[in-house]
Amino acid sequence: MLSKNIDFASIIKRGSVTALIPARGGSKGVPGKNIRNLGGYPVIAYSIEAALLSERIDRVIVSTDSEEIAEISRKFGAEAPFLRPSEFASDRSGDIEFVEHFLNYMAENEGAIPEFIVHLRPTTPIREISVMDEAIDACIRDRECCSLRSAHKASESPYKWFLRTDEGFFRPMAEGRSNEEINGGRQGFPDVYIPDGYVDVLKTEYILNTGTLHGEKMLAFESPVCYEIDTLDDLELIEFQIGRQSCALYDHLKQKHEREYA
Repeated sequence: MLSKNIDFASIIKRGSVTALIPARGGSKGVPGKNIRNLGGYPVIAYSIEAALLSERIDRVIVSTDSEEIAEISRKFGAEAPFLRPSEFASDRSGDIEFVEHFLNYMAENEGAIPEFIVHLRPTTPIREISVMDEAIDACIRDRECCSLRSAHKASESPYKWFLRTDEGFFRPMAEGRSNEEINGGRQGFPDVYIPDGYVDVLKTEYILNTGTLHGEKMLAFESPVCYEIDTLDDLELIEFQIGRQSCALYDHLKQKHEREYA
């Protein structure tokens, strides 16, 4: 919850853009996944490097409850000026909690907060810098939107999916569609987008006014298909990708940190 003793609106630094990278120490699916080895470097290093290479982002801050993650983040060029309290770092904590904690910290310790927050999830490690900057520019330009979220187009339409009834029959998940209709080609169904962790852009002023992050006017940004690390198999898939394909972030990390992580 935002402090009631601070006039946040008066301390917004207009035009400023801060990348905020949340990285909890605990993870049930893949223990320690934010600092797992990916191509020789910690997973979080890829998001830090992306933010550092951005032409739009002014500062890169990691919000974590782990001193180990904080130390590794600093080695790769991010700021980690605080440790997030455990009550904002459980697997049930919502994104609004670490964002509000960040805003409280900045207001109390620096007397200023950024106008825009670029939320980069470290578990989506591979991004193109130009695409990320395009999203930031789009949100800054659009004065009507509350925020921006990235998503990639689903390869298979969920309008063609089934639900199973209690009686053991399949029926279309999409209300109003018949079993025959959903056999049609995917071109006959609306495009559907899968939210991903490529890049989210938040407007601080909207957060202050509503206590929420995204709002009804959430600008749609179609990102390239990307993969999130939820399982060890996901980690292995992304490692295979960067080994077989050109990856600018991986190349930058090798150039900057080869001696330390060779």
